Amino acid sequence: MLLQLSAEFDLQSDVVPWLLAQGPAAALDTFEKSAATLYVVNVERNGKIIYTWKGSGSTCIGLYDPLNKQNEHLYTFEKDLHIISCSINNEKTLLAVSFLQSTKEERVNQLLQPVSKCLTLLIEIHPVNNVRVLKAVDTCIRVQFLYPATNRNPFPESHLLLISEDKYIEQFHIHVVTEDHHKVVIQNSGQLPRDRVADDLIWAQWDMTEQRLFYIVPKESRNILKCIQFYPDENFNLILEASLDISLRDIGLKFVNFGYDYSQEQEMEPRSLNLQVFTSKTGSFCLCCSQAPDIPKEVTYSVSFLHKGYSKTFTVALQRTDYPQVKEAAFLNLDYYVAVYLPGHFLHLLNTQHPDLMCYNLFLTGEDARISMLHQSSIQSLFKSAVWDCCSGRMFTVRINESSLMQFLWNSKLDSDRLAALHCALLHVRSTTDLEMQIIQWISENLSVCSTFDPLQEFIIASLYWAMCPETSKLDKLLPYTSLLYWNGIIPGVTCITDIISLPELKVQNCKGFWEKLNLNLECAKYAEPHLHYNNNVLRREWYKLLSEEKAEERRTTTYLRNIFENAKKVLSNLAAWNLEERLVPLFQEEDYQQRLLIGLMVAQLKDHLMRHLQYVGKMKIDQIVLEYVSKLLDLICRIMEAVWRKYSLQACVLCLDERGSAAECAAFHIMSRILEAANGMCMPLPPDLDNTEKNEKLKFSIFTRLPEAIGHKVSQLWNHPVNSNFIARNSVKLLLDKLRNRQHNRPVGDRLSVHVEFLPLNYLVDMLAEVEDQGLNPFEEEDNVNAKFVEETALKHTMMLLGL
Repeated sequence: MLLQLSAEFDLQSDVVPWLLAQGPAAALDTFEKSAATLYVVNVERNGKIIYTWKGSGSTCIGLYDPLNKQNEHLYTFEKDLHIISCSINNEKTLLAVSFLQSTKEERVNQLLQPVSKCLTLLIEIHPVNNVRVLKAVDTCIRVQFLYPATNRNPFPESHLLLISEDKYIEQFHIHVVTEDHHKVVIQNSGQLPRDRVADDLIWAQWDMTEQRLFYIVPKESRNILKCIQFYPDENFNLILEASLDISLRDIGLKFVNFGYDYSQEQEMEPRSLNLQVFTSKTGSFCLCCSQAPDIPKEVTYSVSFLHKGYSKTFTVALQRTDYPQVKEAAFLNLDYYVAVYLPGHFLHLLNTQHPDLMCYNLFLTGEDARISMLHQSSIQSLFKSAVWDCCSGRMFTVRINESSLMQFLWNSKLDSDRLAALHCALLHVRSTTDLEMQIIQWISENLSVCSTFDPLQEFIIASLYWAMCPETSKLDKLLPYTSLLYWNGIIPGVTCITDIISLPELKVQNCKGFWEKLNLNLECAKYAEPHLHYNNNVLRREWYKLLSEEKAEERRTTTYLRNIFENAKKVLSNLAAWNLEERLVPLFQEEDYQQRLLIGLMVAQLKDHLMRHLQYVGKMKIDQIVLEYVSKLLDLICRIMEAVWRKYSLQACVLCLDERGSAAECAAFHIMSRILEAANGMCMPLPPDLDNTEKNEKLKFSIFTRLPEAIGHKVSQLWNHPVNSNFIARNSVKLLLDKLRNRQHNRPVGDRLSVHVEFLPLNYLVDMLAEVEDQGLNPFEEEDNVNAKFVEETALKHTMMLLGL
């Protein structure tokens, strides 16, 4: 089971024992009667849970505080009522209740005393005192108090929303005063002041955490989604409008997250529409929609990624026909993911931050998709990572089970499943240090299994992305999160249609918090976000150009190169400060010109990229971001190597290769070669490896002797060592003399020697080689910068070494 639930509240265990202990006046008639009369009616922003139960001819309301695990009796009606909505203010001084006064049959018998169907009351409860009627109508009313910011002191005025089935919403302002040092009463003697918040709505959803109201109004041939943000100072603003392309005809009127009315659930039509809005701290804004299927063997649902400007509609062919059919799929808010759950059939996790590639979606069936302890239907996701099972009266926190996720990763047979699980796991590495080692373990054993992506590349890029992006706003738009440009894979049994939709329009400027991040997402969507992400194409070209200039001895200006190598020095110094202990793997010992050049270039180009797009961030901050990014890149590769060394129980210099390597050494060497391949593919720097101590020289020579000749020749050009130079010079002379055979040539000219040496055999050889080069026979010069001068200098150095000079 990928999703793990933790019980936070259960009516049967947290409330029933307390009720039974209250005695006959407050307790239930019988314990068995609890299932029918005890139910939750609302959950407030502070997590407190309002519930109701029936006593002996009475209807009671109670409050459960999850922080101190205590229950509190709020109010009792001395008659049998059907409560449909209830809310308590933050200070616990006012209680708003909406209830049905009688059934339809009872109203027929009350012809002489006609009464309204629904009565909405405002009750003083500190202590219980006056009761004020807010509404007496024949349509149902729902109530919801607004809550202040958590860090504010209680304020003397409370604000109450009334949501009517007559398709309007009002806000009442209630000023309270304290009398007799403890009694809190409503100050307004006459009618309470109120504002009209919305009209003509056909759907509404309350976001209790952020105090937002989402609602939909029909307009000509389209439906308009609107959002109102409420503030602690009693003000509210229409802050967003979005034109919707979905059809909402014949859905009736539906309210989401305004409490729970169990009788409405029983009367709900089988073709009811499930429509929910989910937002996240990253600025994601999703509209999820599903409806009971027309065809028994398939289900269709859609997710509109309003912050991206497109929607995805999924149609799933159901594999099981023996499972009871539910009314609709449930949606859960998991912050970075939206979960679509159809009990007994599937669990679909959609990445809300990067929904463009299907490979980031986890689609599970069977035991992996099961969520234990959840009822078949009536599931509400009140806020992030929380589930309310309305029928059973239980609340849970929900999270992705990392152990089950890794097990799914190990057992996956499809690349799409592997890639989605890998990225999901990397998202959770920040909270679990051991998880990274588990991922590296999987990668080390599955390098050859994935045919459509390189797991090392995805691991490196995604790890850096999640390590850096929480620190600075907009970094998630500028740093790469994948090595893939597109994905052609499909999810078996699932079809997906992508449609372009209109971007929402923000009505308020200079927003903060979520709205600021949403606005940033919308701006990026307008300007083709993928093109904003940093890529290494320019870096690769510049690196190759500098290496070519180095070979041709046409170096750039001293200042340019000095700045580049100064960048590299800062990165390596920063990395050394992180790791004061000696590493198990012998790294960072050599002055590696090529890698230092690449490190410095990457710092310079990434800095330029961020400076173009983070103009509000200071230069020092950007310098620090880039330094951290490149340092973490090198450190990540080191951690991979360290994990491989530990996995195979290798010592620092175990790969001496004086004899046939063990299976562990071969496996480690294979992973090292794949790391090199992954880094080359992304043009990312590697940590400088071994220096030229006697032990490490043996290791390098033994590696050269085991490489195929063509590869060995190319690799040898990268190692600046006297013995290697001697080998290159000898090979050059041999090839040149072979080409010279049977070819006529003139006697060499004396001034061709770069250095006059009183050693005639060497003078003659060098002149001969220079003559051959003049005839265009040098097979090395263009590619490897090997010429007669190089041979001459190498021969002299080698001779001096042999003579001990």
